Order: sequence, then C-alpha cells, then structure tokens
Amino acid sequence: MSKSLDRARRLRRKMTEPERLLWSQLRNRRFAQFKFRRQVPLGDFIVDFVCFERRLILEIDGGQHAQQIEYDAKRTRWLEAIGFRVVRFWNHDLYEASEAVAELIWRKLNEGV
Repeated sequence: MSKSLDRARRLRRKMTEPERLLWSQLRNRRFAQFKFRRQVPLGDFIVDFVCFERRLILEIDGGQHAQQIEYDAKRTRWLEAIGFRVVRFWNHDLYEASEAVAELIWRKLNEGV
C-alpha cells in the first residue's frame, strides 16, 4: 500500500473539529446531492475534500498554514494545473461564518454550469 494512501487513512481517522464539522454537511451527498470524498491523495498531496464531478477541492486551514504560504501556493498551482479549482477556508470560518462558507461552496459548485 502506498505511503500517501496510508497517510490519507490516518488523516480520515484523526480529522480536526472544523474538518469534522464540514464533513458532516458534505458526506453522503448531503450538500445538494454532490458527492464529496475526504482526505484524497492527488499526486504528492492529500486534499481535505474533493468533488470530482465539479473538479472542486475544499481545504480547511489551521494556524500552521500562516507559516506555509509558499508551500500552499505551490500546491494550489499544481492542483489548478491538473484542472481543479481550490477553495480555502480558515478553521474559524466554519464556526463564525458557516452560512457564508456553505453559500460559497454552493456558488463554486455551480460556476460555469
């Protein structure tokens, strides 16, 4: 089994509270019948949530991401180069602006349709 698949499985078992909160809204096609998967290996990266049907990746960023801006930018460029759109949210967005988060996800899922 590949290292990234093992790591993805570990991340699924140890989701952060903000990831768990968003997953409760996305799982089992709960979000407007769109299929999302969590902690999915893509190339050298593992993305938090992905809807393959709409080529949309959702990333939930904690405080450590403030120190890895360059890495995140490189990662986003690569994901966009292979045809995905990436939307990032800060952890606190899921607590303080959950309706705005849901609205933005909805808009991104329906862009260009």
